[in-house]
Amino acid sequence: MKRILFPILLLALLASCKSKSGYDATGVFEATSVTVSSESSGKLLSMDISEGDSVMAGQQIALVDTALLALQMKQLGSQQRSARSSSPDVSAQAQSLRQQIAYQRQEVERYGSLLKDHAVPQKTFDDASAHLKVLQGQLDALMSQLGNSKTSIADNASAIGYQMDNIATQLEKCHITSPISGTVLVKYAEAGEFATPGKPICKIADLGKIYLRSYFTAEQLADVKIGQKVTVIADFGGGRQYEYPGTVTWIAEESEFTPKSIQTEDSRAYLVYAVKVAVKNDGRLKIGQFGEVRL
Repeated sequence: MKRILFPILLLALLASCKSKSGYDATGVFEATSVTVSSESSGKLLSMDISEGDSVMAGQQIALVDTALLALQMKQLGSQQRSARSSSPDVSAQAQSLRQQIAYQRQEVERYGSLLKDHAVPQKTFDDASAHLKVLQGQLDALMSQLGNSKTSIADNASAIGYQMDNIATQLEKCHITSPISGTVLVKYAEAGEFATPGKPICKIADLGKIYLRSYFTAEQLADVKIGQKVTVIADFGGGRQYEYPGTVTWIAEESEFTPKSIQTEDSRAYLVYAVKVAVKNDGRLKIGQFGEVRL
């Protein structure tokens, strides 16, 4: 009886050793996820996604009420047009003075010719010249005043334009878009709810770029390097496993205590190093699924 039991125990031991050498590390599949939040306040008019939907980067997934902002934009537009229309026509307002100056300059020239012929007294010429200087001074003052007024109005119109740009940015933020292409994992809000800045709307992850977060002991780490090609084994339960080619993309610089859900070949290993292995998802791999790595 003992001779029969010994080979059976030996086979069981060999099978156990073989199963242990079937993988070098274990872990769970993860993906980079993005929590999309509202950047403006208002009622959610629409929420055009459902959990499990595929979305593209830049695709609108929700809309916050824009009615108040649209009215503010119209009001500012009206103020800007009014400001621009009140800008003075410098050329038209100075035309009368320019005509007077041109006439008075002719008078000064005429009196100058007459003075040479002693046809008019010096005082008449001096009065005409003084009047020309007065008109020129009035023109200079008017041009300065109109220039300042026009500059002030232009600055006011520009300030209103900046306010319109600000409102336009807020309007744009009311159209909530997906920052990445991926799958909607969780939906946190529904149409009709009130959105506030920073309030999560949904969580999106790119399941096409999935990775296995596995853990290696310090002894195993000597055989692992960035860019290394490895084999990833996904466990689907019921004995069903599928192999995928993987690439080591990240190795932790510091060790950590072995997570309770992780198994290592060396059961005495308390400290392990996290390693990310990128895997191309064929649609079967899911976040949180158990997997193994074979070097």
